[in-house]
Amino acid sequence: MKIKYFFISIIFLFLETNSFALINSFKIDNSKLLVNEIFKPIYGKNGIVVTEEEIASKVGAKILSQGGNAVDAAVAVGYALAVTFPEAGNIGGGGFMMIWLNKEKKAIAINYREKAPKLATRDMFLNKKGNVNDDLIDKSHLSSGVPGTVYGLNYALKKYGSLPLTIVMKPAIDLARNGFPVTHAFSNSIEESKDLLLTSSESKKIYFNSNDEARKTGELFIQTDLANTLEKISKEGTKAFYQGEIANKIVQDMKENNGIITFEDLANYKAEEMTPIFGKYRGFNVISVPPPSSGGVTLIEMLNILENFDLKNVPLNSAKYYHIMTEIMNYAYHDRNSQLGDPNFIKNPIQKLTSKEYAYNVFKKINLIRHTPSSKIQTDGIKIASDQSGNTTHFSVIDKDGNMVSNTYTLNFSYGNGKTVKGTGFLLNNEMGDFTAKVGVPNSYGLIQGKANAIEPQKRPLSSMTPTLLLNENFDPILATGAPGGSRIITQIFNVLVNYIDYNKNIATATSKAKFHSQLWPDEIYYEDGISPDTLEKLSKMGHKLKLGHPYGSVQTAEQKKQNQIYFGFADPRSEGDGAIGVFKE
Repeated sequence: MKIKYFFISIIFLFLETNSFALINSFKIDNSKLLVNEIFKPIYGKNGIVVTEEEIASKVGAKILSQGGNAVDAAVAVGYALAVTFPEAGNIGGGGFMMIWLNKEKKAIAINYREKAPKLATRDMFLNKKGNVNDDLIDKSHLSSGVPGTVYGLNYALKKYGSLPLTIVMKPAIDLARNGFPVTHAFSNSIEESKDLLLTSSESKKIYFNSNDEARKTGELFIQTDLANTLEKISKEGTKAFYQGEIANKIVQDMKENNGIITFEDLANYKAEEMTPIFGKYRGFNVISVPPPSSGGVTLIEMLNILENFDLKNVPLNSAKYYHIMTEIMNYAYHDRNSQLGDPNFIKNPIQKLTSKEYAYNVFKKINLIRHTPSSKIQTDGIKIASDQSGNTTHFSVIDKDGNMVSNTYTLNFSYGNGKTVKGTGFLLNNEMGDFTAKVGVPNSYGLIQGKANAIEPQKRPLSSMTPTLLLNENFDPILATGAPGGSRIITQIFNVLVNYIDYNKNIATATSKAKFHSQLWPDEIYYEDGISPDTLEKLSKMGHKLKLGHPYGSVQTAEQKKQNQIYFGFADPRSEGDGAIGVFKE
């Protein structure tokens, strides 16, 4: 986030008066999050939809109000965000969807992560000197994995939805064909990614006016090519993208720009339904995504370690609190980076890493008064600090029957690699950068990863996406949550769950607290403004290196407060817009 100022508006819908009350509209400097403002979740009856973007939230809410279930609404939101939030919403990327079917008491994980093309090689991003070529891995057609979003969304709808694809996709098609007003946030995001987007003549045509000016706030944004692409998918289904005219356009674009995705890669792509990662934390059931996302395993490991601490004697936001949390993060990220990868290629030690016994052994290593340097935790390999960047988006849905969807999907960087496939209107991802391009060298998120995540044909890169479901001891639904933020996704969800469970904060307060993150390398705590100077001084004396950063991430949480009766949602105030939309239906 590079903007100097942004506005936050939270709209509360009151069923009794059918009126709107606008509160908490304020301006904040991007270096200072106003954590002391009073945030409240939005109320909904018969369901809740929470996204980063208001139009997409309204699309999902309308689907629920028309009798659709949580999966129907989630798929509609996924396609709508591809139109209204193209910096991360997509049909050219991939992600993970967690589903809770309340009647069946069943959790499902759908893995629609991108795959490496068959022509991919382990050293494909290294130059003649053996160094990583950042331009290739970030900005070229070579950086694109085989997209999974269309397959994943359509698979979820066909198996667990209740409405036809044509109805669920119609709002997105209409938005692309008829247009919508460009928001300040959208215009600003284009400007921030200007250098990347202008590397593609197709992207330039879509996102810029004459003189290479980003589309202006208030301007009607029409995407005819994207509308035609979406319409073809809605009529012909998944095969339209992976085997038909759209696939041919992708392959032709690859051939013209030194990319390696082939028609065979697209035709053979499949999403996978997988067993979720289950954990228990202080009586709650935590269900999250399995590898090739590291999110679920790492989250459960961190919660298991933390469960050994009595937080009743640890004040929230105290130096002791930050110390315990970040020490846990470092140990868990070491396991994440060195042991996890695509389960079709390596054996992940899931049972070990998510066991209470393993967590207790890690707990015993934590020094309560002194930071353990990263070099003491990881004793081999190269450790190099790196900036962290990228963009993803998350949305959460709960319907009137308590079914929940938590979905995170991405293009990796904002606007992916910046390349729009000619004649289709959609952007390509640069997810190949999530692989280990070279052991010991950090990726774009500063993660030092091992051979388990090395590039191999048809392999899915390790991810940090952490769509998560929280249920009570009786497996009644409570929360669907998740966030964007690259390597910081997992710690955001860790922080929110601890704030919610251990410190009894509502979802708005739990989300709005100043965020902090540590991932072993670089050996530092990355934090937002809002932590007291006294606390920072104490952490420094404990041996921690501290780095103040801009507000990051965007946690989107949907909550069922009273079974099948009361719903709340909260969209992270770090994002500009009104993403939490309650559903009101008699």
